[in-house]
Amino acid sequence: MRLLQGREDSETIFSDDPSAMAERWETKGAELLHVIDLDGAFRKSPQNVEAIKRILDRIHIPVQLGGGIRSMEIISMFLELGVSRVILGTEAIRNPRLVEEACRAFPGQIMAGIDARNGMVAIEGWTQTTEQQATDVARGFEGHGLAGIIFTDIHKDGMQTGPNIEDTKRIAESVSTPIIAAGGVANINHIKALADLEPLGVVGVITGRALYAGTLKLRDALEIGGGKKAGRSSFFL
Repeated sequence: MRLLQGREDSETIFSDDPSAMAERWETKGAELLHVIDLDGAFRKSPQNVEAIKRILDRIHIPVQLGGGIRSMEIISMFLELGVSRVILGTEAIRNPRLVEEACRAFPGQIMAGIDARNGMVAIEGWTQTTEQQATDVARGFEGHGLAGIIFTDIHKDGMQTGPNIEDTKRIAESVSTPIIAAGGVANINHIKALADLEPLGVVGVITGRALYAGTLKLRDALEIGGGKKAGRSSFFL
């Protein structure tokens, strides 16, 4: 399922079998799967644990997971189930100490999601916009040991109008933590534009709707971001 700009009333369902869809992307060459429990994000606790277990049982590539994860107990549960990296969103903004504690306990397996609307951080499934600048929040995580920060421009999410290059560049330049860009990707030119930011610390891009809609072919995207094949050491999708 995908939303437009994170609105719960704008869902598009591409499949009623997430594990089968996960397997499909693995067979097409995906090297990492990005999964969000959308119900969990809106309801403040994981809602699709069984579906996530089925995905983990069915594929072999790493899975990074977010949505409603707000405690060390839940982080530990998902990592024990086989999730490779856990994404903290709202709770990372409200409780930075949890980020620090989780990074110490699970080095290399914790990511923060910074979702912005007009440069300001949004939380609670993007239903509330704070008065915190995205760059300031990112700087606050410096030194915690995050595996990366996923930066999403909410206005771009699901719209396929192109990523917010300027804000992505700005946040990458403000921190040493690796940045993964999300929101707005529709075609191979958008992948190329984000790949050009790799020297600044943008190491990857998350793309969803474009793959399902067919405006972007995974094979073509992997040729741009496919590590050594593309002459790159870290850029991934």
